[in-house]
Amino acid sequence: MHVLVTTDTLGGVWTYTRELVTALDRRDVRVTLVSFGNIPVPDQTEWMRGLNRLDYRPTGFKLEWMQDCEDDLAASREYLRSVVQEVEPDLLHLNQYCYGDLEVDVPRLVVGHSDVVSWWQAVHGKDPKLDAWSRMYRTTVVRGLSGASAVAAPSQWMLNALKQNFRAPALSSVIYNGRTPSLFDDAGCKQSLAVSVGRIWDGGKNAALLTKIQSPLLIYLVGANQEPGTGATVSIHGKGKGLHLQGEQTEDQLRNLYAMASLYVGTSLYEPFGLAPLEAAFSRCALVLNDIPPFREIWGDAACYFRWNSAQSLQEELEKLSGDTDLCATYGALAYDRAQQRYSTGRMLEEYLQLYQVMLPAGVQAA
Repeated sequence: MHVLVTTDTLGGVWTYTRELVTALDRRDVRVTLVSFGNIPVPDQTEWMRGLNRLDYRPTGFKLEWMQDCEDDLAASREYLRSVVQEVEPDLLHLNQYCYGDLEVDVPRLVVGHSDVVSWWQAVHGKDPKLDAWSRMYRTTVVRGLSGASAVAAPSQWMLNALKQNFRAPALSSVIYNGRTPSLFDDAGCKQSLAVSVGRIWDGGKNAALLTKIQSPLLIYLVGANQEPGTGATVSIHGKGKGLHLQGEQTEDQLRNLYAMASLYVGTSLYEPFGLAPLEAAFSRCALVLNDIPPFREIWGDAACYFRWNSAQSLQEELEKLSGDTDLCATYGALAYDRAQQRYSTGRMLEEYLQLYQVMLPAGVQAA
């Protein structure tokens, strides 16, 4: 089987792509990978070494959620169509909506990782204003979902949001994201330390909530403060007691932070899945999460929750866990066990292969 995968290089979709493409290669599936957004730096592509069945084609085309992207979308569609004609894949695995109605005679899977409308609703409590850009964006997403052979989402919450805000796809699946457990250290010596990961420029990550508490333990906040596409730098004003801004971290640095941290704090208002809590769970961190529906769906009783966007409730949960090392370790073990059982890359791959098989023409085997 030959799958053409599209991705972007700016956030969690790149991490998701690494897991998926590596797993496909190990199952002897040929992959053509086309990326949009920024051209990746060498460190971002190190994982591709040794993937003998991978053909990677980076581009710098803007993404569909960026302002003034119309010309880039048109050009990237034409480029992608030419690649499909050249390499003749059996299936398209598209991590952007705008290619779901690409005019090619190949089955098209669109994976809806997030979208601007549900982000706006979660962060601002209302729909985004109707202007020329938002109309263009809505039209793009609806066309992509309508043209797709199948649609997948990383949570039931996200799939429901797509159905409510855009349209109900004919064939849809929930396939939870996965990570490779061996990439993380589950035997680290835990310290009186919490870690939180979130883009500071992204209101959906809600990192500013950490400035409103007097934490009983150190909190390392990891994340970029420069918004892609605009270059605007965003700062969070004021610093809560114990909060240390770490900026962006390498994969090894973040792995070490997870290994040392007893707790992971998830402040997000919008998180259709959340790879950072999963990485922390594979590192046996207790999860302290904002009480939003996707987190409840993903983590169930294996996490501690604070009242929606409440600094006081967050502080109370941190005080409770930091003051009881046995309870903290118990929640770390619960998160670890749930991650192992439900959110490995191996499980994710098998579910995608099953969906591929439904979509593929007769006689083509998924793996």
